[in-house]
Amino acid sequence: MVREREPLQQQQQQVSYTVEQLVAVNPYNPDILTDLENYVNEQISSQTYSLDANLCLLRLYQLQFEPQRMSIQIVARILIKALMAMPAPDFSLCLFLIPEQVQMEEQFKTLIVLSHYLETARFHQFWEEAAKNRHILEVVPGFEAAIQAYAIHVLSLTYQKVPRPVLAEAINTEGLSLDKFLEYQVANSGWVLEKGNGRSLLIALPRNEFNHPELRKNTADGIPLEHVTRIFGVLV
Repeated sequence: MVREREPLQQQQQQVSYTVEQLVAVNPYNPDILTDLENYVNEQISSQTYSLDANLCLLRLYQLQFEPQRMSIQIVARILIKALMAMPAPDFSLCLFLIPEQVQMEEQFKTLIVLSHYLETARFHQFWEEAAKNRHILEVVPGFEAAIQAYAIHVLSLTYQKVPRPVLAEAINTEGLSLDKFLEYQVANSGWVLEKGNGRSLLIALPRNEFNHPELRKNTADGIPLEHVTRIFGVLV
């Protein structure tokens, strides 16, 4: 049993430690379900993230004999935070623990479509769909910036030099906002602006082992160990 303690809201400075400790000590105790739900909202307000705590909550929902106990709002927020963690496989790990009948609700079908667009780098379609469903996504601060960071990550795996229009479409930014974004990246991330053919602008991205294969280390290909560990954790 979890010993009595002050409400989670009164432990703002210890909330992360307390919840993670509960998850580690007794992750299948239904008494911690409310604390985990509150912790999802804490992650939203503080713009932090704990996949382990969120997976623990989804497992507890699975174990409940009363399906109505599941908070659809909380589950949606967990999935949105998982989308923001891409390219990590968090969204798939969370979705695996959500019953199929719940996944058929409109907001979850929308999030699954958005996930598919991101996984296939169809950024134009992603931003169009996201704009239509802003009411679902805007409850989680930092969503747009997180997806932009993921889009840049994908481009950096593909391009040595990316045309400005391709970047603009991928991060859904143009005009003066894009100019300011580029200025920031040049100053802080090692981007270089170059003139392409005609009047087009090319952005030279930092070298990495994917856009410059000669930098690739002689290591065995495979799934990162931390991803494997989490997958087994879900299946247990």
